[in-house]
Parts: sequence; C-alpha cells; structure tokens
Amino acid sequence: MLRINQLKLPVNHTEEELIKRVKKLLRCEEIPEITIVRRSIDARKKPELYFNYILNIQVKNQASVYRKCDKKQVLIWEEVPYRFPVAAYGGSTRPVIIGTGPAGLFCGYMLAKAGFCPILLERGAPVEQRTREVQEFWEKGKLNPESNVQFGEGGAGTFSDGKLNTLVKDKYGRNREVLSQFVKFGAPEEILYDHKPHIGTDILCSVIVNMRNAILEMGGEVRFHAKVTDLVTEDGHITGVVINGHERMAAEYVVLALGHSARDTFEMLYEKKIKMEAKPFAVGMRVEHPQKLINLSQYGKIKEKNLGNAPYKVTAKAKNGRSVYSFCMCPGGYVVNASSEPGRLAVNGMSYSGRDGSNANSAVIVSVTPEDYESAHPLAGIAFQRRLEEKAFEIAQGNIPVERYGAFKEAVTDKSICDGQKAAKPACIPDEFVPCMKGKWEFAPVHEIFPSALKNAFVEGMEQFGRTIKGFNDDNVLVAGVESRTSSPVRILRDEELQSSLVGLYPCGEGAGYAGGITSAAMDGIYVAEKLAAHIIESEK
Repeated sequence: MLRINQLKLPVNHTEEELIKRVKKLLRCEEIPEITIVRRSIDARKKPELYFNYILNIQVKNQASVYRKCDKKQVLIWEEVPYRFPVAAYGGSTRPVIIGTGPAGLFCGYMLAKAGFCPILLERGAPVEQRTREVQEFWEKGKLNPESNVQFGEGGAGTFSDGKLNTLVKDKYGRNREVLSQFVKFGAPEEILYDHKPHIGTDILCSVIVNMRNAILEMGGEVRFHAKVTDLVTEDGHITGVVINGHERMAAEYVVLALGHSARDTFEMLYEKKIKMEAKPFAVGMRVEHPQKLINLSQYGKIKEKNLGNAPYKVTAKAKNGRSVYSFCMCPGGYVVNASSEPGRLAVNGMSYSGRDGSNANSAVIVSVTPEDYESAHPLAGIAFQRRLEEKAFEIAQGNIPVERYGAFKEAVTDKSICDGQKAAKPACIPDEFVPCMKGKWEFAPVHEIFPSALKNAFVEGMEQFGRTIKGFNDDNVLVAGVESRTSSPVRILRDEELQSSLVGLYPCGEGAGYAGGITSAAMDGIYVAEKLAAHIIESEK
C-alpha cells in the first residue's frame, strides 16, 4: 500500500478531480483504489477553502509506481489492523459492567464479541425511553433523577454534539476500532477520516440501540433501571454487587464504567474505602453567537455548502494563571438543561447531525484545581460543583439562567480587565438575538454564580477571544450557566493492571477519571476489556 500526504484540493472538488491528482502524483495511468485516511480544512486563504488529504492508495504494480513517484509526498505504508487479545473464550465467567456510556458499551461489546457474555447494568432507561423523558423534562421541567441528560443508556454524550475527536495517542489502533464500530452500527463513513468527526445526537441514539442489540445477540445481557447501590467484598476482593438496594448478584470481575455525574455512587465507593482522589477539571458558561458570525470568521463567508456550519477552538491564559478555553463547541446547536439532581442546574451543548440551528454555542471554561475546593476530601470537587449548580438553580427559579455578555462584563469585580475595550468595539450582534435552547430559560444575573477569580478569568478570556474572532465578545452575546460537568472531579485510582484498591474492580472511562469525551472513554473501555479478558484467561489456566 502507498500513502500520500498533504494532497490539497478546493472543497468543491469532484471525485474525478481527486483521482486525476492522485494519478498525476503517482505518475501512472492506472485508476487507483483510494481510501481517505484523514481530511482537514485549510482556511488560511479564506474565502478560498481547501481540503487537505492523507490517502491510502492501492495499485497493481506498486513497486514500479513507487520508483517513479515523488518520495517527498508518497511513501510505502503498512496498515496494522486492531486485534483483541482473546478470540473465542469458552469458559463460564461473566464479567459485570456498571454503566452503559461509551466506556461500558465498548467494554461490553468487545467482551461479548470474544465470548465472555458480559452483564451490563444501567441505572437509567434504554435510550428510546430516555429520549422521551428528557424531552418531557425540557418541555415541562419534570426531572427524573435516574433518567436524564446525564443518566441512561449511552451516557452523557448521547445528548451532545457527538464529537469523536480525541487527543489520546493511538499506537494500538483503539481509536480506529471505535470509529469503525460506530460506522458499522450506523454512523456516517466520514467519521473515519474527518479531522473533527461528529455524529450528532439523533444518529448517536440509533447507533447505541444497534450496539446494544449486537451485545444481546452475542450472548451478553443488558439490564436497565438496575442501579448498583453497594459492593459485596471478601478479603480485599469483590465478590458481588447489590442492585437497587436489595438484589445481590455474584461477580468476581466488575468494570466500574460510571459517568462523571454518578455522585451517589462515588459516595458509596468512598464509604467502601475504594482509593480515590480529587482531580482538576474546569467550569464555566455556555456562550451563544449567531452561526453566521462564526462562519464569516472561520470561512470568510456566511455559508459554505460543502462544509456545513463552522466550528472554532479558542484558548487563553488569564493573568491569574488559569487556563480559559472553549469546550464541546456545537455548530448550529442548542444549549440544553443537563441537570440530574433536584434543586441544582447544569447546562451542556447539543447538536443534531445536520448542525443546522441558527446559533453556535460552546462552553467557555476556566480551569480549577483541588485548591479551589476548600477541602482536602476526595469528593470535594463534587461539593464545589453542587454549590455552583445550586446558585444557578436559585437565580432563575430552576430555568436556565441567561445574561448578555455586556451585563456580565460590567458586573465583574476587576474592571481593569475591560479597560479600553468598550469604546473601541462596534456592535456585531443585534439586540433581538435570542437563545437556541432545550429547556425553559430566563434572563438572570449569571455572573453571581461564580467567585471573583473565575468570572474575572472568564471575562479576560472572552476579551482575548474577541481579538481572534470578531464579535466573540460582543455585548449581545448570550451567556448561560452553569457548565459544571466538563469532566469528572474524581479519579478512582487503579494499578498497572487497571484494578482499583479492591481486587477485581476495574475503574473505567470518564467518570473514573481516565477519559475526556466519547472516543477516549470508548478507547478506555476497550483497554479495560483487553486487560480483564487476559486476567480471566490467566486465572482459569
């Protein structure tokens, strides 16, 4: 196989033009078999926009073709497919997996495919029922604490933009395996090669159902409304789990793929003396802009039909040393009420696969560390989150609180941050600009949610971003809070074999502190499945 790097074509190119360029680069007349490995956007000469490709090429006379082509751009390539370490388990041990987010689903799928017949336990509802209950919550405000944007089949990422990019290195091929399985179960093929792949919540829901059905067909079991309320232990080993406070299930191997919002489960684990620690994460607000403004900044034009609505990524460093950056950016998306506890309010961002809403939104978040939690307790980060969420709930009577950025900025403690900005900045966003939201909202003093150090850093970051994207810090930008569930504030410690301080218990995924999104959580699920399968095989020799 040959690989071509850095092949650039206009975004409106045809398939014939791609083939012609490849043939010219290879200096051959044979029509090659082309597989797109990576496709990214080059907007450095906007509004002229280009795709940059990395391609795998197969031709009949590879050695002859390679001798004639430009070695600076073409090289010989060997694709190494992913291999799970166990092909066909024939024993009777059935691992138990707690949680059916990306980590739990992929762990369960890989184990089921290898013949382990895993049992998956999910505290929430199947995704079909969960979708109805979430929609009812958004429309009527009736929260189900066990089935919501955070809890239920598919995990918190089900109601998001469905982003699949990750910064995790992939020398073992797990990233490619995750994306390949998503395509197998219904995701568009483009996610295999787009630089910033996404699915969208509508397609992701059907993918989850197809994965569940595959696990069942291979002998696995998936139980919903099955909340693990206790662990059964003996001599430092796990021997079982308690479901819904009364049902006991024997289990020698348990994967703890809980989500980052399973606060009651964290408390139970702490009481069982499972070793864990508070970890840094980030909190902030959702900011909304007209999508046309973002498109104009990123593409140099209001619309590009071959690309869809534009994303962005911005980062800054505040004077107090805190990082400020965009997170979970949703082109053409919605801000959603993502609460999971009565009397507390959290928000998130969500897009459908078309990303065709009128607003762009992202979280603009500020780094926090255990020093901010005012306690050395391992669960102090959860208490910190809850204080912010209680304030967010209070200021808008349970609705999503929204404030214009101009009013937010005026209210910050450190007025010097804004010196010289107000008079020089023309208005880019009209006064009638309104939110795109799932859930009831109202205008409220969002700036009251945060302590001074955080809201000052937020404003400082917004002002810096306004120098990169014109209008980003416009007074009419919408700010909604609170974005408090960016990642887990807890890490459940695990050793080199991926086991916790309780032998047989395997912390996994984002909630356990080992991932930061759909793809990285799924990759960690596969990693844990590999280790667990090897342990079972070794123990039965």
